[in-house]
Amino acid sequence: MDLILWRHAHALDTLPDIERELSPKGIKQAQKMARWLNSKLPENCRILVSPATRTRQTADALERKYKIVTDLAPDASALQVLQAANWPQSKETVLIVGHQPTLGLVAASLLLGQEQAFEIRKSYVCWISQREQENRVQTFLKAMLGPEMANK
Repeated sequence: MDLILWRHAHALDTLPDIERELSPKGIKQAQKMARWLNSKLPENCRILVSPATRTRQTADALERKYKIVTDLAPDASALQVLQAANWPQSKETVLIVGHQPTLGLVAASLLLGQEQAFEIRKSYVCWISQREQENRVQTFLKAMLGPEMANK
């Protein structure tokens, strides 16, 4: 299974938190990452998005259908994210558009074996894969990329 964690792009500092919108910088970040992701994602990728405005605007840059999942809201736990993605049972690639610190906790849990602080910067993608090889499950980092490198 491939699980892609995409932190929302740069947002304005307004209240209430759930309604924060992307800044002009964030719109550009989301567009750059969306171009890169669209060149890599399989057509059947399942896209799950937090209900926050900034995550929906980030996902909109993909111009693909997505599902809003309340369990991915800013206060979500790493376990809620993994359950929403159906990790590791899902047969399709899953893209989660969400928030820090949750996405970092998910990445650390899968890659390091324990929840701990792990920073995923705004509009960065953390692509994690899992496969079985020689009767052993391997979880590995496939890519970690930010918008400044997405079109290089």
